Amino acid sequence: MVLLGLESTCDDTAAALVRARPGAPMGEILGRAARGQRELHAAFGGVVPEIAARAHAERLDTVTAEALADAGLGLDAVDAVAVAAGPGLIGGVLAGVMFAKGLAAARSLPLVGVNHLAGHALTPRLVADLGFPYLVLLVSGGHCQFLAVDGPERFRRLGGTIDDAPGEAFDKVAKLLGLPQPGGPEVEAAAAAGDPGRFDLPRPLLDREGCDLSFSGLKTAARRARDRLTETQGGLTRADRADLCASFQAAVADTLAEKSRRALAAFAAERPGAPLAFAVAGGVAANAAIRAALARVADDAGARFLAPPLALCGDNGAIVAWAAAERLAVRGPDDMSLAARPRWPLDTKAAPMLGAGRKGAKA
Repeated sequence: MVLLGLESTCDDTAAALVRARPGAPMGEILGRAARGQRELHAAFGGVVPEIAARAHAERLDTVTAEALADAGLGLDAVDAVAVAAGPGLIGGVLAGVMFAKGLAAARSLPLVGVNHLAGHALTPRLVADLGFPYLVLLVSGGHCQFLAVDGPERFRRLGGTIDDAPGEAFDKVAKLLGLPQPGGPEVEAAAAAGDPGRFDLPRPLLDREGCDLSFSGLKTAARRARDRLTETQGGLTRADRADLCASFQAAVADTLAEKSRRALAAFAAERPGAPLAFAVAGGVAANAAIRAALARVADDAGARFLAPPLALCGDNGAIVAWAAAERLAVRGPDDMSLAARPRWPLDTKAAPMLGAGRKGAKA
């Protein structure tokens, strides 16, 4: 079947057409399109939810038409409409859900609302012949967790961040160093010319057992290092900025590598003798230094390592369409009561780690 996937959970408006056989690994991306919002938020140092929501509402029809044109298909070729129904910035999620409902109703197509995080966690099966179960490190701008993926809707959290996600930390460090947003690629680019050993930054929670992570203290340590330089020499040189970025990136990579080692050991202990597969997914998975560190961990453990192509690391419509195909293998589509959800943990049985407010747990 051919699925149209729609993504609008943060600041990327995206659509894609994916051909898939529900329940079978590997799909074919037929066409895709995306519109970022970097220029809309540049003056604010971060994503403004109201601006993002309006942009999504204005662009969803455009990116859908562009994805169809890229695939060389018309709407008659679409068998189902999939949409990321959460978690995310509620205005953008709502824009996507309402657009998907309208399209599905107008064309009498099945509607599938998927968890945006499930899209990332299932991405390895979109691009590789991978069976269940496998371990995935989902690492993005707002989320960081180790998940045992036992099926299309069966996720078990082995650990996660107790405060900032790595993507948030990258963005905040970029901001305090005067680099543009989104901060992840900017910090990585600056780090390429830096000395990762110049600043002695902490590797948080390595003295604590288990797979939980923390990045708030690391971000604070980077700010203090910047402040010390500013006080002693009146500002930062380009070399200072590069060295601080490199030291920060190395601290994140070392922390994720050690925690991944522990998560893999715990995952392997549950299934002695079985083949191991370890995947990384999410926006931060595009960072080359982090990918390399995680690949070494997998190799040391004798595990197969999978990392999506860079184009599938960030938010995009293809992972939404694929998650819908996986979902349809275990149960049917949604009806028009599908709701937009700002919070939507994958492991519903695990105790909340972040922000269990009035709307429920974030993760």
